[in-house]
Amino acid sequence: MSDEAEPGAVRVRLDLAYDGREFSGWAKQTGRRTVQGEIEDALRTVTRSAVTYDLTVAGRTDAGVHARGQVAHVDLPEAVWAEHEEKLLRRLAGRLPQDVRIWRAVPAPAGFNARFSALWRRYAYRVGDRPGGVDPLTRGHVLWHDRPLDVDAMNEAAAPMVGEHDFAAYCKKREGATTIRTLQKLSWVRDPGSGVLTATVQADAFCHNMVRALIGAALFVGDGRRPPSWPAEVLAAKVRDPAVHVVRPHGLTLEEVAYPADELLAARAREARNVRTLPGAAGCC
Repeated sequence: MSDEAEPGAVRVRLDLAYDGREFSGWAKQTGRRTVQGEIEDALRTVTRSAVTYDLTVAGRTDAGVHARGQVAHVDLPEAVWAEHEEKLLRRLAGRLPQDVRIWRAVPAPAGFNARFSALWRRYAYRVGDRPGGVDPLTRGHVLWHDRPLDVDAMNEAAAPMVGEHDFAAYCKKREGATTIRTLQKLSWVRDPGSGVLTATVQADAFCHNMVRALIGAALFVGDGRRPPSWPAEVLAAKVRDPAVHVVRPHGLTLEEVAYPADELLAARAREARNVRTLPGAAGCC
């Protein structure tokens, strides 16, 4: 995956949003409706191209997960970009289904890679705990928890999770992939009007199921089934704990992806490709 477009091509940054309820995740799959598949099909159609232009995304979301601030890039032949640049957004809006929108399509700076150049990704997870359930108009984006939740206890449990850790206990392990991540933010607030609780979860990157597993642990603390010390104890064990529940995807939204200044994009991409180890670990300098 190059950090520069091939000669004769233009790297285009796409900023987009989607409602994940009817998608089988971001990544294209044979016989399944996916966000990547819909956008690539639409691009091929509106540019009248015989080939599919592959997208690279900042963060692959699972089935049912939403995005408000997703970022991707695509490399288009210079002639195709020159012909369609001015009308591309309007044409895509007419071709794409209404549950996915592209808000911006611009030439990317040198060294830009939607995935590897990212500094951090910020997610929000929304939970309602009112006895009567969730507002029907927001039910596709808010999880209902059938026990009252203590926000203070959840924030107490969140504090020691922030920082660089091995999140193996909260991730679905993938062969050859590290589970070391830097969790930059993990906090909860309750909206006084709606009563909905929102978790802000921000990290340099996330491993598979990490956010939803962290939320599941927090809910067990919030409803009193576990003490505030429990999530950190699970983290320290570095193995998957069957007591950690991975919550349903529909409460999760990718809100924002951040990138460094243009002159630092390539360096950030190189850094992100390095396999990380924790200080003091075998093989660490």
